[in-house]
Amino acid sequence: MQDGQITLTDEDGQEFSFYILEETELGGETYLLVTDASDDDEEAEALILREVVDDDDGDGCYETVDDDNTLQALSELFESLLEDVDITME
Repeated sequence: MQDGQITLTDEDGQEFSFYILEETELGGETYLLVTDASDDDEEAEALILREVVDDDDGDGCYETVDDDNTLQALSELFESLLEDVDITME
């Protein structure tokens, strides 16, 4: 799924498009590193999303990762997967 695009809808129905930089798994969970920048902007903002699958119907969605420890571990993992990326948490 690397270098793809994903569109997410918030609770208000507003759509947001992101470019997928990388996908990985950690602890049996699937995570995406995404950005809203379409080019190689050095200061692009990125999000880490976690795939959430509904056990009842198998449908999936993505939610942002908010836990600082998980973000730190995933940031380091994504940096190692993408040699030219430096992730700084704010």
